[in-house]
Amino acid sequence: MPAYMIVEVETTDEALMAEYRKHTPGLVAKFGGKFIVRGGKTRTLEGGWKPSRVVVLEFPTYEAAEKFYDSTDYKPVLDMRLRAGNSKAILVDGYGG
Repeated sequence: MPAYMIVEVETTDEALMAEYRKHTPGLVAKFGGKFIVRGGKTRTLEGGWKPSRVVVLEFPTYEAAEKFYDSTDYKPVLDMRLRAGNSKAILVDGYGG
């Protein structure tokens, strides 16, 4: 069953975030993942949620997503994102129905 990593990002250092974005496609692919959403237009439908940027990644399994996020390959890249802005991230199982 696929799993999804959903990240809300508010960039505070555009240059550092641009550098981060150069590294992520190859790393995501290395762990079997792919980008489903990588920014773009949003519309708030309910509640007060107004994210600056939303990213959704799909991985073949929950475990593959965890291996990506916890990997020594991603750690220095993740540190870049965390320094380049404020973010919230969750990992959720997909629907197997």
